[in-house]
Amino acid sequence: MKPGNYTILLVDDDQDYLFQLQSKIKNFGYQTITAEGQKDAEVLLEKVRPDLAILDLMMENEDSGFILCYKMKKKYPDLPIIIATGVAAETGISFDINDENNRKWIKADRFLDKGIRTERLREEIENLLLKNNK
Repeated sequence: MKPGNYTILLVDDDQDYLFQLQSKIKNFGYQTITAEGQKDAEVLLEKVRPDLAILDLMMENEDSGFILCYKMKKKYPDLPIIIATGVAAETGISFDINDENNRKWIKADRFLDKGIRTERLREEIENLLLKNNK
C-alpha cells in the first residue's frame, strides 16, 4: 500500500483541528482535501471521490457528520468513513457503532474520540484502506 496513491477527505469546522489533522495525514504520506463543514464537503463530493473520509460530527448542526456520512455512503457505499468527534467530552453522549441498533443509522466504519493518538489514527486509516481494497 503506497499512501501517496490515496486521497483522504477531511471535514471539520474547527480550522485549527483541520490543519493539525491535515498535517498528520500528510506526514503519513497521503494526499488530502479539506472542507470546513457539511455543505463544503457536499460540493467537493460532486467533483472528487476520495478513498477515505474523516468527518467531525458537530459542524453546522449537531448531527452534520451523521447526515454527511449518510449521504456519502448513499453515493459511494464502499467509501470508508471515520467520524472523529469530541461529542462525548462536550455532551457526555457516546455512540457505539458496534451496537446493532446504532449500526442501522450510524453509517460510519469507525467512530473515534478526538485526541486520538497519531499511531492509532494511522492504523485505523491503513486497516480501512486495506479492507476496502481486498
